[in-house]
Amino acid sequence: MSVLASRPTVRWGIPVAVVAVALTAGVAGQALTADADPSLPPRTAAKLLVDLQTSSVSGLSGTIVQRADLGLPELPVSLGGQGSSDFASLVTGTHTLRVWYAGEDKQRIALLGTLGESDLVRNGRDVWTWSSSSNEVTHLSLPAETAAQPLPTDLPTTPQEAADAALAAIEPSTTVSTEGTAVVAGRPAYELVLRPRDTASLVGQVRIAVDAEQNVPLRVRVYAQDATTAAVEIGFSQISFETPGDEHFDFVPPPEASVTEVIPDDESVVDAPEQIAPTMIGTGWASVLVTDSPDLTDPAAEPSELDTVLGSLPRVSGGWGSGRLLESALFSVLLTDDGRLLVGAVTPERLFEAASR
Repeated sequence: MSVLASRPTVRWGIPVAVVAVALTAGVAGQALTADADPSLPPRTAAKLLVDLQTSSVSGLSGTIVQRADLGLPELPVSLGGQGSSDFASLVTGTHTLRVWYAGEDKQRIALLGTLGESDLVRNGRDVWTWSSSSNEVTHLSLPAETAAQPLPTDLPTTPQEAADAALAAIEPSTTVSTEGTAVVAGRPAYELVLRPRDTASLVGQVRIAVDAEQNVPLRVRVYAQDATTAAVEIGFSQISFETPGDEHFDFVPPPEASVTEVIPDDESVVDAPEQIAPTMIGTGWASVLVTDSPDLTDPAAEPSELDTVLGSLPRVSGGWGSGRLLESALFSVLLTDDGRLLVGAVTPERLFEAASR
């Protein structure tokens, strides 16, 4: 089982980062032999792909630095801007995380911000989230029959998760090669390179540094078309493969914290408005996700910072209708006035085409 590789299906109040679309677009490959640095024996791309999918370690801990420079509008700290300890802030700026892993049922991720810390902790059947800025805690008790429920975040918060997202769909849409070696967190690694064949994608290449001994990702870099600097980079700055102790997973809510118990598959959702099922238009790196636009604002409330940010997005229109457009180096997002959300690692024109269907 890959380390920290999966994500949950339970309903959870953590925002989904649209940057994940750029990483989960279909990738795959064609195995090519590489000329590795003499310090490491040559290893083919096919072998590295197998090693990534079959790697298994009993434990690890370390510090991760994540950087995203997508050309997105600057967000206030309260909405996940630079310095925020909210997991939604991972879509922009530079952030530091600490991770601990001691098996499928003992995992912890801590996002360290200038204004506080947010934690995700899995210890047996107990899953906790905590935000120091609000002193709010959520607690989920997993069903006894649950074998291996992962931490509740839709964001790639480790190189393993980012690599698994990039390798999620193996199809003939990508060339895969190895290009030399690297040293990450003091450890030698092979560089696995994924390049989309479809030029309609905004993604130029994804480079994954694979630990030469443990076969786990140490760093992932995502580049836009024709770019020489990564738009997204997530990698270990320090890592240990010793299994961390139980004290890292024994979470006790802080004094005066507000604790909310989360009930899996809450029956209250039965009366929720019917929503369209998310669909994919196209295949591979140029695919477009179409789903309902999230209801982010309360019409009866005073305008919020989020309203201001959304209102600053340029208005666009066409035969498909009208709405607002968000462009970045790696993906585009279209929020239509008729309530649809379209996201893809593609140009706005490709989103407009998908919206017309």
